[in-house]
Formats: sequence, C-alpha cells, structure tokens
Amino acid sequence: MASFGVIGSKGAMGEALKRVIEASGHTYAGGIDKGGDPAALADACDALIDFSAPGALAANLHAAVGAGVPIVIGTTGLEQSHHDAIDEAARATAVLQTGNTSLGVTLLAHLVREAAERLADDWDIEIVEMHHRRKVDAPSGTAILLGKAAAKGRGIDLADNRESGRDGQTGARARGAIGFAALRGGTVAGEHSVILAGEQERLTLSHSAENREIFARGAVKAAEWLLAREAGRYTMEEVLGL
Repeated sequence: MASFGVIGSKGAMGEALKRVIEASGHTYAGGIDKGGDPAALADACDALIDFSAPGALAANLHAAVGAGVPIVIGTTGLEQSHHDAIDEAARATAVLQTGNTSLGVTLLAHLVREAAERLADDWDIEIVEMHHRRKVDAPSGTAILLGKAAAKGRGIDLADNRESGRDGQTGARARGAIGFAALRGGTVAGEHSVILAGEQERLTLSHSAENREIFARGAVKAAEWLLAREAGRYTMEEVLGL
C-alpha cells in the first residue's frame, strides 16, 4: 500500500479522492489548497494527485520533482506553457496528465480515434458536452481530449481544424472540421458524446459520469501505476494498456 497526497483537497474531487484512497487501503497523506505548501505534502507521500488550478501547476510540479515523487495531474484548462512545464518535470519524475481520469472515458477516446481513422473526412465529427453550472472552462478538458483523439485518428492537427462557439451566419461547415458544443447547468457530473455524421447515417459514442468518484478511482489507479515507473510523461491509455 502507498500514501497519496491530494492537491485541491477541499473541492468535490478532493473529497472524493480522500474517500477512494482510504477505501482502497492506501494512506491519505493529507491535502492542501490555495496557500498550502505542496513541497511539504510531497515530502510526506509516495505520490501526488493534483486537481487544483492551472496557476498552481508550476509549484506543484516543482514540489514533485524536489521530493522525487510521481504526480497525477487532472487539472483542466491548461495552456501550452503548462504542457511545456510538464514536459520539463517529466525529465526528472513520472508525470501523468490527462483531461479525464475516468477509465471509461479513456476507453472512449481510444474508440473515437479508431472510428475517426477508419471513416473518411466526409463523416463530420461533433463533440457535445454538458457539465454542472459551476464549471469555469469550456470546452471541457475531456471534450478536448476526445477532439485530440479524433484528430489523431484523422492524422490532422486539432488546432487547425477546430470549430466552436458557432453563432449567427457562420457559413457552411468546413469539410474535416471537428466541432465542439458546451452545455452548462444543474449538477451534471459530466456527459460527453462524439457524433460522427455521414450521408444518411450517424454513429454516436458516449459516456455518462454518474458520480465524481469514477474520476477519483481512475486517478488513484493512475497513481498506483506511476509508482513503478521511471521519469517520463505518461497517459491514461498506458495505464489501461491500450
């Protein structure tokens, strides 16, 4: 058994992580939030699990590297500078960053990539997601993850083929584009659908999150898996052996 520290411990995900860590027989080494000391937490645990905020990422990575412990990053809303920092930290310790720690979503992304690879670009791809009213970023990290999976299957760059926020006279849909729509309301934990629309037929691949503990279970499984890994940047697909 191992000891895990949680960054972002007072949020809904932090509370779910504490429950799952303890139910799994591991030790909950403690948690911190804004203003807390990630270095002290890193020194007290075998691995860190970070569900905080993009602005805290640099300090959290520094703490993981300094203590020589792996870190699972489930924080969303990351920009290229954050990914550059993750790449740098991964030279010194094991890092797993993902837009979604759910095992079901990980498999969904794999299926999306497979479908996009096998269907020509005359099959339009649209990604629709819905989350609770308090979510601050859109599209969700999971939607971006699914978009990247579709783009990888097509052998294209998502940034150059992305359509979102359609409003007004937008013109016809561009061939090969990957579209995004974000819905917000209520207490929805997470709903994601990838629609592949062809001529007179449509394929929909979907995932529904019924409770945030599914993300916590996936994050703990990822942290367990990282304990045996050397320095490097890893993915949830590798955790599932995909």
